[in-house]
Amino acid sequence: MNPALVFFIIVAVIVLIAILKTAVVVPQKTAFIVERLGKYRCTLDAGFHILVPFIDRIAYRHTLKEQAIDVPPQQCITKDNIAVDVDGILYMQVMDPAKASYGIGNYLFATTQLAQTTMRSEMGKLDLDRSFEERTNINAAVVTAVDKASDPWGIKVTRYEIKNITPPQSIRDAMEKQMRAEREKRAMIAESEGERQAKINRAEGERQQAIALSEGERARRVNEAEGRAKEILLVAEAQAEGISKVAEALSGKGGLESVNMQLAQQYLKEFGNLAKTNNTMIIPSNLADVAGVLKSCANVIKQI
Repeated sequence: MNPALVFFIIVAVIVLIAILKTAVVVPQKTAFIVERLGKYRCTLDAGFHILVPFIDRIAYRHTLKEQAIDVPPQQCITKDNIAVDVDGILYMQVMDPAKASYGIGNYLFATTQLAQTTMRSEMGKLDLDRSFEERTNINAAVVTAVDKASDPWGIKVTRYEIKNITPPQSIRDAMEKQMRAEREKRAMIAESEGERQAKINRAEGERQQAIALSEGERARRVNEAEGRAKEILLVAEAQAEGISKVAEALSGKGGLESVNMQLAQQYLKEFGNLAKTNNTMIIPSNLADVAGVLKSCANVIKQI
């Protein structure tokens, strides 16, 4: 083989390797840190870039997307001296790739450890019962502390979320008993309130019933009294009308003789009825008294 051809091939391969190593394509939301002879030179953003062969090199690659880091469970002591296991998720984003490269060795490990220590500190300020209620405040405190500490590293902590707060089994059993007792207490209170309301409703119903009955009885008595009064009035008016008619008849021709005849007939009729209804018959000592009686009645009517 011709030595010149071999040399040409070797040179071509070296040039091709150099081109491949110096031509860099940076993906979107990614940053590359370039060092020249071991010293920071620049940060490459998304796009196509050409490096100086054998002088420039890519030292660090960082993603600029928001990252979710799982914070492992850790044991925390609450204010009332109860050990609980707490884990969570930390959301963070690289804002300055150069600081993230040279400000700290491993920013993921550092922020995770800082989140755990801050969590232990915050849990130590609260009782166990309040720790379940103060999740939002605990998350905010962790975010504030970690974001402040990670600022020199070029890291932005966006949020932190507690996943689980797990107390010991004995504490969980006691809490379950407490919740069961609380539920039974609420059930008893609700039942007593229901009975109380039912008694009130029954009493109110009985009162309304008594009022309705009394109103009905009053109305009935008023109606009866008005009926009796009207009856008396009608009877009196009828009697007055009858007397007036009798007086008119007496003042007419033959009126007195007609009254005498009716009185005689009524006297005899009543005398006959008396004989039918009694075992003993009463006979006037002087039958002529009948005429006297009729005469006396006629005189009274005549005077009227």
